[in-house]
Amino acid sequence: MASLPFIFFLSFFIISTTLTSAGAAAATIKLSLSPFPHPSSSHPYQILNNLVTSSVARAHHLKHPKAKADNTTSSLLRASLFPHSYGGYTISLKFGTPPQTLPFIMDTGSSLSWFPCTSRYLCSQCAFPNVDPAKIPTFAPKLSSSKKLVGCRNPKCSWLFGPDVASRCQDCEPTSENCTQTCPPYLIQYGLGSTAGLLLVENLVFPQKTFQDFLVGCSILSNRQPAGIAGFGRSAESLPSQLGLKKFSYCLVSRRFDDTGVSSNMLLETGSGSGDAKTPGLSYTPFYRNQVDSNPNFKEFYYVTLRKILVGDKHVKVPYSYLVPGSDGNGGTIVDSGSTFTFMERPVFEVVSKEFEKQMGNYSRAREIENITGLSPCFNISGYTSIKFPELSFQFKGGAKMALPLVNYFSFVGDDKVACLMIVSDNVVGQGSHGGPAIILGSFQQQNYYIEFDMANNRFGWAERSCA
Repeated sequence: MASLPFIFFLSFFIISTTLTSAGAAAATIKLSLSPFPHPSSSHPYQILNNLVTSSVARAHHLKHPKAKADNTTSSLLRASLFPHSYGGYTISLKFGTPPQTLPFIMDTGSSLSWFPCTSRYLCSQCAFPNVDPAKIPTFAPKLSSSKKLVGCRNPKCSWLFGPDVASRCQDCEPTSENCTQTCPPYLIQYGLGSTAGLLLVENLVFPQKTFQDFLVGCSILSNRQPAGIAGFGRSAESLPSQLGLKKFSYCLVSRRFDDTGVSSNMLLETGSGSGDAKTPGLSYTPFYRNQVDSNPNFKEFYYVTLRKILVGDKHVKVPYSYLVPGSDGNGGTIVDSGSTFTFMERPVFEVVSKEFEKQMGNYSRAREIENITGLSPCFNISGYTSIKFPELSFQFKGGAKMALPLVNYFSFVGDDKVACLMIVSDNVVGQGSHGGPAIILGSFQQQNYYIEFDMANNRFGWAERSCA
């Protein structure tokens, strides 16, 4: 992780705290999700173009990241929701003693959780609809008696910076066991956005359970990040790893509820049980880890094996190298709640979009809307009393099939005269540019699905639901 070109002066931290271990009994923690909506606006095309651009930028980041049921009892815990406006879903979490409640973007494509930190927090380019950069909620370390800076030789420092981080602890003697030098500052990229700060250990508080010594980032400076991130990836610093989750699940409400305050629930299940009972009604496919050493960051993604893409009854011919990672780790499909629209590498997108164009050849293309929004293909549908859209389906390893509802892959744009395919790509063509995941299943395509990440049994589950 790159060091920051500036020095933080954090005089308000208290370095001592009393730690206790979290209980081992299983618990199901219920959180609330709310959409980051794109509200009514006089510039709907610009909003769509911003979401397209951010989805593609997010894909570039994920593809080329910088180095860095059983016999247990359970209970349900609920957290508040905080609606926002630019394409993701948030949960609320409580940190500190006494607890401070803050909104976090729920992100399965990254692992570190962090909050905007101190009254001096700065966020550039954060003037999103319904977001006042000067009023972004921040964590106040000086008000918490349980915060503690992470030391350079704390094993949790190496979660972000690797086992060689001790070599960067220049003020520490090799034989010293009580070095007070702090862990280096972090700098994390999120496609178009970024954040920077220092690592803390702090209490993560739920109504019935407190997780102490939780590693969290105290971000002082961000770009295009008006809320913190709850990292649900697969690395050691992720929320699921630190809480010892067996599984987590969510159900994303439809984007038509943007800015209305309508919410849905997220469940976190902890405990040591190893039961393999499947949730009734769900289809499953196995997760697998991308173990390539050339980019260890790929190991934090949730990969699934996509076997086929069907447009109507037509099986589109996607090159095998894009469906399954090769020896270099490139290719394959990941599930990412932090991406708004599903991303497909250009060779994959081309065969899918061309099949839609072929099967919808009776409708003229809305080229101007395509140029403005970045979406393609878009079709003029004014004057038609009935419109036929081909079904879009993904078939996964094991035979499980996800047949998307129409509203999850086509949408009216601007008015009811134009409909666009809500899947994005970039303009890079050919194997020479092939790198990272080839397909990223974004949150727009996950609307009104009950989604389950079963880590204990290494599987991904889903079922169509009404999530509101």
